[in-house]
Amino acid sequence: MNEETRAPAGAEAAGKSKNFLEQWIEDDVLAGRTGGKVVTRFPPEPNGYLHIGHAKAICVDFGLAAKFGGECHLRLDDTNPSKESDEFAENIKEDIHWLGFDWGEHFYSAADRFETMWELAERLVKRGLAYVCFLSQEEWKKHRGVPTEPGIPSPWRDTPPEENLARFRDMRAGKYADGECCLRAKIDMASPNIHFRDPVIYRINRLPHYHLGDKWCVYPMYDFAHPIEDALEGVTHSMCSLEFEVHRPLYDWVVDRMAEEGMLVKRGGIEVRPHQREFSRLNITHTVMSKRKLRELVDLGLVAGWDDPRMPTLCGMRRRGYPAEAIRTFCERAGVTKFISTTDMSLLEQAVRDVLNKTAPRRMAVLDPVKLVIENMAPDEAHACEAVNNPEDPAAGSRRVVFGRELWVERADFMKDPPKKFYRLAPGREVRLKYACLFTCTGFSEDGNGNVTEIRGTWDPGSLGGNAPDGRSVRGTIHWVDAATSAPLPVRLYDRLFSVENPEADDARDFKEFLHPDSCKDATALCEPALRDARPEDGAVQFERLGYFRPDPVDSAPGAPVFNRTVTLRDSWAKISAKA
Repeated sequence: MNEETRAPAGAEAAGKSKNFLEQWIEDDVLAGRTGGKVVTRFPPEPNGYLHIGHAKAICVDFGLAAKFGGECHLRLDDTNPSKESDEFAENIKEDIHWLGFDWGEHFYSAADRFETMWELAERLVKRGLAYVCFLSQEEWKKHRGVPTEPGIPSPWRDTPPEENLARFRDMRAGKYADGECCLRAKIDMASPNIHFRDPVIYRINRLPHYHLGDKWCVYPMYDFAHPIEDALEGVTHSMCSLEFEVHRPLYDWVVDRMAEEGMLVKRGGIEVRPHQREFSRLNITHTVMSKRKLRELVDLGLVAGWDDPRMPTLCGMRRRGYPAEAIRTFCERAGVTKFISTTDMSLLEQAVRDVLNKTAPRRMAVLDPVKLVIENMAPDEAHACEAVNNPEDPAAGSRRVVFGRELWVERADFMKDPPKKFYRLAPGREVRLKYACLFTCTGFSEDGNGNVTEIRGTWDPGSLGGNAPDGRSVRGTIHWVDAATSAPLPVRLYDRLFSVENPEADDARDFKEFLHPDSCKDATALCEPALRDARPEDGAVQFERLGYFRPDPVDSAPGAPVFNRTVTLRDSWAKISAKA
């Protein structure tokens, strides 16, 4: 049994196995290796907005800490000043809180530890375990070699420690240009792991840091900074995505050096040594998960910002109307493994439906309207009926809706010559106008192009409320809005951002070529009057039989909401049509 499926004793009896990360932590707790407390961390770089892939890491890092009664630290990996900003840092905090997690007093940043990192680097130089190298990147590629053969040592590898120390301090003093030299850890040029062949641990970068300004012109590499921060914070379990598995030997090498220098935290009478394990990142169809590529879409104006509701960013999903609970549920369903796989976007959308079905109030709206006239009703006649706010939540109660002689219904709910299994409106057919009454179509009108312009028929006055007085069976039920009182409101119909499942599959083509041209369509919905008062803070509502929609938090105004389609509803007729 491999480490991903191995279950602890008694787990099968309890009805649920543990994933390999849970088992790893449990083993360490039982062995007394945590100093009495499990500590994890979530370390994003503030160079962009968090996306759904980060949500999985957040759920794993914070969720496992909570499961073992420990704590999870939020740490900003701000070791590369090229694209970092407070805007990104603050949004990271907002997204994590929105997902339902909190780091308490444990907020840190790499920049807070720069002096300590520098001190450790100097100690390594003095011990002959690091050296200043003047090879260019192209030259280093030749020296580093390939995994199957030993590399060629740098000409500066055996420089005496005192000379290296002077050069390293000159790097900090700004005496060298960007890229002129770097500090390398002196490890093993024959290692089959390329990342273990004298990796760079400091490089020159004269860009100002978003918090420290021009104080530093040299910055530690992430592979050097990450284990130092884990160790100094007393982190016990450091979970990373799978591509960092080959970096783990360097992680352990740095922690070993810290242990030799007496820099590990003591807790519960023992030195707390952090350990790293890796799991597969979350990949989803019809989108990209690279912050660099998402930034490219933003910078080129191909989307309306990081919070564009089509983006896989958490702020985009929040704006679109995705509940945080749905994202947490989806991440849990995706599971924790070491298998690289891609999850279909439909599974995320289903998690959204599952939550909103229980919580979203129902309202009626029509997107593609055609007039319906009840001919046996007077022009000034009107009737009130009760409409259920949420059939999944009896406590949500009901509301009064009014209908008169003229209504709007969906064009797709009428067919002149319907096939089998079409149970909606057609000549001579009786349907239920939801909550209102039973209606029988007696005729229709068309324009010169054959488009239906009006549906005519009669209602059964004894069916007020939608039930047949004689108990007869009526299979079809359609929704409607009253023509006299309906509110025309703008809606945005969102679809997948990319037209193909994997926009990055073809190396010969740019991923942007696969952007879905119809990923956002502007429309006008004719709505129940109550929808004029919908507010973004109230969350999504279900437009009955159409989908879930949320008032846009940016573009809506009091009394004038702009609705974003969060997700569609399942449509059994659409499936039948597609199959046919």
